[in-house]
Amino acid sequence: MAPSLIPCAVCEMYSLTNSVSSEDFTCGKCRRLVEMTERIAELEERIRNLYLIRETEVLIDSFLVPDAHQPSQPVSVSTPAPVPVAPSGQQGSWVTARRKSLKRASVATRQAPPPPGHHTPVRVQNRFSPLSEASAGSYSPPALVIGDSIVRNMRIPAPANKILCFPGARAPDIRANLKSLAKNNRRYSSIAIHVGANDVRLRQSEITKDNFIEMLELAKTMSDTVICSGPLPQFRRSDETCSRLLDINRWLSEWCPKNKVGFINNWPIFRGKPGLFGRDGIHPNWAGATQLSKKLAHSLRTKKQN
Repeated sequence: MAPSLIPCAVCEMYSLTNSVSSEDFTCGKCRRLVEMTERIAELEERIRNLYLIRETEVLIDSFLVPDAHQPSQPVSVSTPAPVPVAPSGQQGSWVTARRKSLKRASVATRQAPPPPGHHTPVRVQNRFSPLSEASAGSYSPPALVIGDSIVRNMRIPAPANKILCFPGARAPDIRANLKSLAKNNRRYSSIAIHVGANDVRLRQSEITKDNFIEMLELAKTMSDTVICSGPLPQFRRSDETCSRLLDINRWLSEWCPKNKVGFINNWPIFRGKPGLFGRDGIHPNWAGATQLSKKLAHSLRTKKQN
């Protein structure tokens, strides 16, 4: 078969290829760009984990530092032997008299041990009491935000305590990760899930819906509050992909309220606004990630109060 010129679905540049179908065709440069972007995201996540580990070590070290108010142990200072003095019968002989060092005398005066009858009070304190008080107090389980590469640049303040990003993940992948967390008896105050952009590429709507149901039902066993963040519209994609994303978004908006799952409809916020997306037209840029973070944080806070 002779190679033909087919436009890329991302950069819209023509490439010479042997592919038969031009739908969802991505050139080699765009594929490498996506791979590099995902690799950068993994490195950023690794750096954030290292920062968290470092902060934890600093917090532990702060409790292990000895108390600065505790009196220090007395330092014994050796006193120089007295200079022998010649007897009265030897007044004619010379005697070398050594003068004490002022610096040594001052140190001896400052660090001299207390008299035998004096008792220095000893301060007794449990350095780990703040940790025990925190553990004994009211404990609130963390909130979990999990999803595909769309949640990569999200910055959500409290009540979200943990964000897990799995680039290229589909609903079965998120379910497998939740199942792994459930084996460790993990319990969360709320769970927010964003997935779906990679599921519609399979072109199997009914199977995709079943995968979503299994994923959300498992999440409901791990938290009393489960929120599903709807997919985002994608620019520079085929009409079929956008139609499938809109169809899964409409189905989730109906299924979630009937099954006690919160739903965030992101379609009106991002539709017709390419300025909220990056160059690939799929992932939100910093402005889009900020909008998505605010929407998700508001939903988490509202569900927690209810």
